[in-house]
Amino acid sequence: MFESLSGRLQSAFSKLRGKGRLSESDVNDAMREIRRALLEADVNHVVAKKFVDAVKERAIGQDILQSLTAGQQVVSIVNDELTRLLGETQAKLERSAKPPTVVMMVGLQGAGKTTATAKLGRFLATSEHRRPLLVAADIYRPAAIDQLVALGQQIGVAVWAPGAEVAPAEIVRTALDEARRGGYDYVLIDTAGRLHIDELLMNELDQLRQLSEPEEILLVVDAMTGQDAVTVAQSFHEALGITGVVLTKLDGDTRGGAALSVRHVTGCPIKFVGTGERPDALEPFYPDRMASRILGMGDVLTLIEKAQAHFDEDQAKVLEQKMRNNDFTLEDFLTQLQQVKKMGPLDQLMGMIPGLGGALKNLPQGGMDEKPLKRIEAIILSMSPEERAKPELVEKSSSRRVRIAKGSGTQVKDVNQLLRQFGEMRKMMKQFSAMGKGGKRSMANLKNRFGAPRMPFGGGRGKRSR
Repeated sequence: MFESLSGRLQSAFSKLRGKGRLSESDVNDAMREIRRALLEADVNHVVAKKFVDAVKERAIGQDILQSLTAGQQVVSIVNDELTRLLGETQAKLERSAKPPTVVMMVGLQGAGKTTATAKLGRFLATSEHRRPLLVAADIYRPAAIDQLVALGQQIGVAVWAPGAEVAPAEIVRTALDEARRGGYDYVLIDTAGRLHIDELLMNELDQLRQLSEPEEILLVVDAMTGQDAVTVAQSFHEALGITGVVLTKLDGDTRGGAALSVRHVTGCPIKFVGTGERPDALEPFYPDRMASRILGMGDVLTLIEKAQAHFDEDQAKVLEQKMRNNDFTLEDFLTQLQQVKKMGPLDQLMGMIPGLGGALKNLPQGGMDEKPLKRIEAIILSMSPEERAKPELVEKSSSRRVRIAKGSGTQVKDVNQLLRQFGEMRKMMKQFSAMGKGGKRSMANLKNRFGAPRMPFGGGRGKRSR
């Protein structure tokens, strides 16, 4: 996400860092380049001008130009101003003093409103340990009700769906009764959208707002629409008084115009961002973390949280012990690989690692090629349990390798390559284990030089950091 904007900003910063002491002219040149980058990223022109003026005023007004680290200080100022532009602090969902908390999801058709409703339900159920009730109140879009019901079954969250023959107001009224009776913590109302903003849409939404008295009215907007997203946000805010924004399809937004403009123009915080199609691809929005991603500085905290959410602590301890005893098998390797895949697309994970964000602009359109990982998974799944536990059986038998290659849709050379790489990895583990048995001093030296050994594809961390 934001690859285009991030690349342009980093280019401007690299020129500043290479100059040592800066002149006012150097800062002006950098600001012109940053402003141009923001406008090309479809950032609102008023927002872009205010942002650049704020950075320039601080950079020139704080006597940093003669500093030997002036370039770094300008980057720090840009990071601060970018964080301020995005909202400074995380804006959490409001909660009613008397449950259930009602959340209306509004927006135009095609923005991903129904999917975002289900994702938010899953987030509340898994991360917040709440009981949400999804309400299918969009009776106009074909299959909208069926879509929400199917998503609810997939994520294990209850859905209230009386049917398309029932009026939206009646659906919401009965849903609130059911939520109070059933002890639900949240009611998430998926409302109808239109292809454009019209009076009929706003009147119906206003009726549902008065009936449900929601604590939150979240506008779902497609991040890839850029300036249009800002226009839509302004219109909905004027008509309904939205309390927050959910930006969807952020994983496909290489520019960043909507994310950087909507908060400033409407005054409403971005509360969640959608980063993919999977049910778990919804993240709380942290302005400081997003600013860090845009500037190519990574987002280690989100990466750690993803790992903690997807890696089982007990399983990690068992795997770590197997590695120390040199008992790590292809079955264990497959388990680690599958857990990494649950964390999300590899290019998104790379973008969270400091220093690797800049490499993303060199990736082909469509992101990092994950075919090698899928090929490895297919090869291991084509092996018998005995072969996964004892890869040497496959190494010694050409007929086994041919069978595995055919079963996985790969070539024998791919099977050979996997076996060779896995063998080298086991040798490395054996060396680590031997160093550990050789005494505390040898392991301490190893950690000082390379850092503590980590498990491939995960590390010996569980669901709680230690």
